Amino acid sequence: MFLKQLTVGSMGVCCYIVGCSKTNRCAVIDPGGDEDKILKEVKDSGLTIDAIIATHGHPDHVCGNRIIKEASGADIIMHELDEEFFAKPDVQNYFSMLGLEASPPADRTVKDGDIITIGEEEIKVIHTPGHTPGGMCLFNGADLITGDTLFVGGIGRTDFPGGSYDELISSIKNKLLVLPGETAVWPGHGYGGSRSTLAEEAKSNPYLS
Repeated sequence: MFLKQLTVGSMGVCCYIVGCSKTNRCAVIDPGGDEDKILKEVKDSGLTIDAIIATHGHPDHVCGNRIIKEASGADIIMHELDEEFFAKPDVQNYFSMLGLEASPPADRTVKDGDIITIGEEEIKVIHTPGHTPGGMCLFNGADLITGDTLFVGGIGRTDFPGGSYDELISSIKNKLLVLPGETAVWPGHGYGGSRSTLAEEAKSNPYLS
């Protein structure tokens, strides 16, 4: 699987273009703004977007979903619990304070263990609640896109509605740190760095010691 990391939007979201080099099909993960930049990268790389995947439903990660969908016709994919949670009027009202567009409804929802196929590549959904109820990480055997579950040297905040610190730590320790230590960690923001490994985070991340 090829992987391209782009920093986009007003909140410095790490957006990922991932896909299959044999078929030139790709997915855009967390298009949090700068849609023209994302679409240009896709076009210049000779790719076709099959899916728009949200690691979670916070507006800074999904505010580009509508424009990318309109440009590509690709399906929006989100965990079923975040699709339900972010459809609630009170939740929508709370996050409107960020001044960013919410995602259109998902075309497809997923749950823990589901496989998302892009060309000839497979991406496994790992449900990691704590930052949001339906937060998820995306794993292909070598790379792990962690959204706002796990950062380099940090973790996602849990003080927003739907967050739980205990749940987040449990998700990381019981679902992520059991994967091979050499797995590359690609976070949802580059606060502590743009890339790490699970072994490095298990050793040095102060929230996991």
